[in-house]
Amino acid sequence: MPAENLTGRTIASYRLIERIGEGGTATVYRAEHDGRGRCAVKILRQRSRSDPNAVKRFLREAGFGSRVQHDNVVRTYDYGEEEGYYYLALEWADGEPLSDYAQEHGPIEPELVGHIITQLAGALAAAHAVGIIHRDLKPENIIFSPQTRVAKLLDFGIARDAQEDPSERLTRAGFFVGSLNYVAPEALSGALVDEAADIYSLATIAYYLLTGGHPHGGRSPREVFQQLLTQPPTPLRQAPNGARLSDALEAVVMRSLAREPAARHPTVEAFAADLVRAARRPDGPAAPSPSRSDGREADGGLLGAIRSIFGKKRSPP
Repeated sequence: MPAENLTGRTIASYRLIERIGEGGTATVYRAEHDGRGRCAVKILRQRSRSDPNAVKRFLREAGFGSRVQHDNVVRTYDYGEEEGYYYLALEWADGEPLSDYAQEHGPIEPELVGHIITQLAGALAAAHAVGIIHRDLKPENIIFSPQTRVAKLLDFGIARDAQEDPSERLTRAGFFVGSLNYVAPEALSGALVDEAADIYSLATIAYYLLTGGHPHGGRSPREVFQQLLTQPPTPLRQAPNGARLSDALEAVVMRSLAREPAARHPTVEAFAADLVRAARRPDGPAAPSPSRSDGREADGGLLGAIRSIFGKKRSPP
């Protein structure tokens, strides 16, 4: 069956100008709106519109994105169904996937890494505050503008509501979701994870930006899977390009790569704050986060991103 192309159509006041990406369940278009200007509009693909679970996942993603309001989250404008088409309209953010930027310019200097991680921590804290666990943090799901140094988080496609009844889950028990190089070990069993899993994933992003490598360097997905289950992560300073980094940075990053969730930083913001402090102190140990009274520590271009997520590429006009 040829791919559906809705270019030229108007759906819910969004004029679909160009098809820019395709995935297994949805197609993404560059669109124009009279009040909002340029947008990205995601349309559930024809074969998925008859699948109740696919529709439910699509609308759940849209609903999660609309609940998270933060300057470093790609804004969800609108979503719903019109004339049988399920759509999701998003802010058009300038920049490129962080994965592309890191591949071209990495390893990235600690000061900039701290700046990026701080923005992402703020975005995740906003999600956690409304009970949403992202579960798919990776550089491909972050858009970064080198000109403004602004990072924005997108794609809540496999996020979960921490308050959700487990019986309502759409992922089968025993199957993990996420990207293997960035997923927390506790997610591998398919268990319902909490904020600590996002903290781990954010630490793996910091590790990658700083070194160009991953904490578990298996040669195949199967090997990475086994390493996550049985081996500690490679210390930061033993990673490619890691020897130039300080002991302080290693201490901060490796803490939130702990296998046990309780051993990690208590929040994404606490991790980011310690990372920034370590980046500013190239020598010596990392300063600990201040203690809380309960004994835990206190908080201290969309086009390219869509292409990276959906894989199939089209040239811009």
